[in-house]
Amino acid sequence: MKFLTYKAQGRETYGVVKDGGVVDLGVRFRERYADLKALIASGALTQAETIVKNTAPDQDLADITFLPPIRQPEKILCVGVNYVNRNAEYKDGSEPPKYPSLFMRTPGSLVGHTQHVLKPPESDQLDYEGEIVIVIGKSGRRISEREAPSHIFGLTLMNEGSIRDWLRHGKFNVTQGKNFEKSGSVGPWIMPCDEVGPLDALELITRINGEERQHGHTGNLLFPFTWILSYISTFMELHPGDMIATGTPPGAGARFNPPRYLKAGDRIEVELKGLGVLQNTVIDELVSTSH
Repeated sequence: MKFLTYKAQGRETYGVVKDGGVVDLGVRFRERYADLKALIASGALTQAETIVKNTAPDQDLADITFLPPIRQPEKILCVGVNYVNRNAEYKDGSEPPKYPSLFMRTPGSLVGHTQHVLKPPESDQLDYEGEIVIVIGKSGRRISEREAPSHIFGLTLMNEGSIRDWLRHGKFNVTQGKNFEKSGSVGPWIMPCDEVGPLDALELITRINGEERQHGHTGNLLFPFTWILSYISTFMELHPGDMIATGTPPGAGARFNPPRYLKAGDRIEVELKGLGVLQNTVIDELVSTSH
């Protein structure tokens, strides 16, 4: 099932894709589960599946506005340099890292499927990073790798948009360049892992204006999904709806010579075989000059 959050007829809700439309679970579960995160936390997926099976779509996909699937996740964690050939792409002679680089994003830095990604006026270095995202389904602390799959609700996609020059403002952090408002995207929906494919055999592609720029395979990860989840849960408790972006393959715009940064009008597509395509277009952010 493809779980999504969306707006239709001026109302925000959530549901499941079916036959080119959406079955609105929000209107049916509202008193029990206010949003998709609450539904995930409840574990009431069998009820949801029964409703979807026996209900015709309430809206066509063409008539909805896609929103980030989890509207207010408690945590959005991101893993840096997690593909073997991505580490080599830095050409700094370094050995593969023993532990992952981690940073966090805010919900406001991400938009939904088909929504505009903003290029800020402060920089001409807006870059793309296609990534697979783990969505947590069950709380846990110090989760073993063996137990990790049972804590994953499903997978979604992210364009982990970055403002490259702002990543280098700080000596030890990248927070500024990773959190410009609406500089990235997430979606279009969340699918259970067993409906997408084995976690170590997933194929990820990023295209800019139809041109393939990134092509990664999770068999080439430095830190597999289950290891990442176990490692992070060592120092923080994970909760339903938390999202972990698992790293980007080689081919981001900064790695070309000269760099190929995004500009207004560019179309970004992040595809995971078995799940679908997250698509967004870049526009220039309009900034008011009034005070």
